[in-house]
Amino acid sequence: MPAPVLSLKARALRYLSLREHSRLELGRKLARYAEEGDDVEALLDFLEKNNWLSQERFAESLIHRKASRFGNSRVMAELQSHGVSSEALADIKAGLADSETARAVEVWRRKFGTVAIDAAGRAKQMRFLLQRGFSQRAARVAMQGAPDDDDM
Repeated sequence: MPAPVLSLKARALRYLSLREHSRLELGRKLARYAEEGDDVEALLDFLEKNNWLSQERFAESLIHRKASRFGNSRVMAELQSHGVSSEALADIKAGLADSETARAVEVWRRKFGTVAIDAAGRAKQMRFLLQRGFSQRAARVAMQGAPDDDDM
C-alpha cells in the first residue's frame, strides 16, 4: 500500500517539527511539491502568523548549532544565505562579537592544543582558523596559546 500523499501544510509542519527553517528555505522545499493552485506564500504567511515559522527562532537555532565551531563571518554568511533580514543580522553580529575570541581559542585548543614552533605550523593554524570564519584578531589571540584563567 503506497504512503498517502501529504498536503502542502502537512509537509511544512513535518519539516518544522524536525528543525527550525527560514522562510526562504521552507519556501524552496515546499515549492517542489506545490501543485497547480497551491499558494506557497500564503501558507508561509499562515505559518508565520501562527508563530510556527519564526525567523528569530531560526537564527537562534542556527547560531546555537554553528557558533561553537565557526567564527562570526561564517555564521553571518550562512544566516544571510538563508534570507535573514539585515536588521536582525546587525543585532546578531553584535552579540557574537563578544564571544568570538573565546570561541576561537576553544576551536584552536580542540584542533591543535599546542603553539606551533615553526612558521609553517603557525601558517597552518592561522589558515584553519580563518577558513572557519574567525577574524584575524581572534585567530592571533587564539594562536598565542590558551590564556590563564586569571586573565579572563
